[in-house]
Amino acid sequence: MNHHQTKFGTRAIHAGQEPDPTTGAIMTPIYQTSTFWQESPGKHKGYAYARGKNPTRTALEKCLASLENAKHGLCFSSGMGATDAVVRLLRPGDEVITGNDLYGGTYRMFTKVYASFGIKFHFIDLSNPANIIPYINQNTKLLWVETPTNPTMQIIDIVSCAEISKAHNLIFAVDNTFASPYLQNPLNLGADIVMHSVTKYLGGHSDVIMGALLTSNDDLHERLAFIHNSCGATPGPMDSFLVLRGLKTLHLRMKAHCENGIIIANFLKNHPAIEKVYWPGFPEHPNHEIAKKQMRGFGGMISIVLKDADLQRTFEVASAFKIFTLAESLGGVESLINHPATMTHASIPKEEREKAGVVDNLLRISVGVEDVEDLLFDLAEALSF
Repeated sequence: MNHHQTKFGTRAIHAGQEPDPTTGAIMTPIYQTSTFWQESPGKHKGYAYARGKNPTRTALEKCLASLENAKHGLCFSSGMGATDAVVRLLRPGDEVITGNDLYGGTYRMFTKVYASFGIKFHFIDLSNPANIIPYINQNTKLLWVETPTNPTMQIIDIVSCAEISKAHNLIFAVDNTFASPYLQNPLNLGADIVMHSVTKYLGGHSDVIMGALLTSNDDLHERLAFIHNSCGATPGPMDSFLVLRGLKTLHLRMKAHCENGIIIANFLKNHPAIEKVYWPGFPEHPNHEIAKKQMRGFGGMISIVLKDADLQRTFEVASAFKIFTLAESLGGVESLINHPATMTHASIPKEEREKAGVVDNLLRISVGVEDVEDLLFDLAEALSF
């Protein structure tokens, strides 16, 4: 019999999940237990203590691995917990190369937590991967990349980064949160590890905090699984259940985010109150051709710079929405608006922020799956306010 490779939507619904052998329940049960019966010491059914492994979480890890075409998946209690586990692969004296436009929480962890452990971080412009080469020396161990970046939507060439990493024996990790596995699969393009803030598109309903690491490298997986269990940033079964539930509509939601995103990006581009729109789908967006090559669509994340707006005016616009909600985070079914300089990226010093384009009059939009006419009306009202 020919092995039929099931497609994305089918895997989002079924991967890692079988009817429960005890009752026939179609949905993976919420195994709300901290510990498991052992027949004799050390002889158990693969589960001993729920920090190490929980069947609800195992089902989710298998499903996420399937969506990223990975052999292995590990879920963490947050995206930062997942990122933290990757940095724990390093030792004092090691160096990391990463982008100059980065999620504020990642920047904060790198500079405020791990720099004091003797790990050195280089924040550079990765839009041209050749910029990486001068920073590589015998201490360089990790290349950490977001693409599209948060919030200026820089597109970074994953294939070129992978080639450089392989040539210099670096671990290459990609934060794939903004694209989701529906639009981009970094492991297929040569990355070693994919990180997700599962909180965002994967969960999709703004009701769970979670992170994930996915890899096909057995050695890296073993080391990360050891850190996962030893350091214990693991999610509970209820959260795992909620994300399994969210994943079942990932392909439908992402399609809607993309459809709404195109319409809204074009509306904003032609709006007189807006100086600049960051959205990888525009032909003039830097590295648009690379985005077209490595992504299957351009997603629902858009950043805008308001024309001639000071901080007060920017705050007024941000607070004037009726359907868009002013809040941190992204990737939920509801549309959100965020002011990175004071919200998600406040931990980055102002001069560093502004160098990367995160100015005080920049707003980041997470386009939801509401009726697009209502979103356009809300944007028009808020911008004319």
